[in-house]
This record gives sequence, C-alpha cells and structure tokens, in this order.
Amino acid sequence: MSASTNPKAVNLRKFRKQYQSEKIKLRRFLTKIENERPRGLDKLTPSLEKQVWEEVDCLTCANCCKTMSPTFTNADLKRISAHMGMSVDAFKEKWLFFDKKDKDWMNVTQPCQFLDKKSNMCSIYEVRPADCAGFPHLSKKKAVDYMHVHKQNIQYCPATLKMVEKMKAASGDIFK
Repeated sequence: MSASTNPKAVNLRKFRKQYQSEKIKLRRFLTKIENERPRGLDKLTPSLEKQVWEEVDCLTCANCCKTMSPTFTNADLKRISAHMGMSVDAFKEKWLFFDKKDKDWMNVTQPCQFLDKKSNMCSIYEVRPADCAGFPHLSKKKAVDYMHVHKQNIQYCPATLKMVEKMKAASGDIFK
C-alpha cells in the first residue's frame, strides 16, 4: 500500500445494512460468474483487489475474527502450539473443537480467542492459521473457482463485498 493511500475505517453497521440490501443481486452475479466462467476475470481480479485494499482498513473491522472460525490444518496446529509452548493435543483441548461434519479443527469461541478486541490485532499473527493468512481469498489464480467462497464471505467481510461490487461494475469488461 502506498504512503498516499488512506484506507477507510469500516463501519460495520453500514456494511451489514449494505449487504442486506444487495445480497440477492450480488449472489446472483457470483452464480453467473460460476456458470459462465468469463475469460477476462483472472486478469481483472488482481487490479480490483489492489483497489479494494486501498479502500478498506481491516484493522478497523476484524469482523472475520469476530464472526468466523478458521480451519486449522495439521501444519497450523504444530506451528501455533509450538509457538505457544504447548503440545498439539493440549492446544486442541484448550482452544479447538473437531467439526465432525466437515472434519475440521475450529475455534471453540467467537470472537477468536487470539483477537485483541481493543486493537483488532491478532496475538499470534506471525504464526496464524493459513486460512487466516489467505483470508478473504480475493485474488486467486482461478478466480472463478472461488466464487462460492465469495458468496459466503460477502456477509462477513467488507473487503469481499467491495471486491464483488467492483467485479459487478466491471462486468461489461469480463462478460464479452
């Protein structure tokens, strides 16, 4: 992010209201992308993502940490438990539960136990789960394969909502 860029603080109340008013249109748009698989999307998403991060300040939001749980991979469990000076089993017992349906290790509590609620910063940022490090997955090599993720995340993440709005605004360029 350049020094001249000042991302805006996120107003969660305004975000929720905006999501509620636009959710049906945005979900239909994402379904259209999934079904029609436009060619220019992968070239467009990196520049749109850059614009999003110039406009959204995650540290004023942290809604993902407040309302969602990452999934913890085995590598995450080893790295984080070692960082905390605990065994993997002790870490799991203290902080996680096993979701039998999805077969994932997830946080027991929400907001995330590692979120500092005053600063909206992660206390284990250096070793955070890969799921957190990649969130909100705005620009992937095959963007069309992440539309189902965006459908889920637009209700939690202002950056995702902004990205989908930008894709929709540019839809004339990608649906040729």
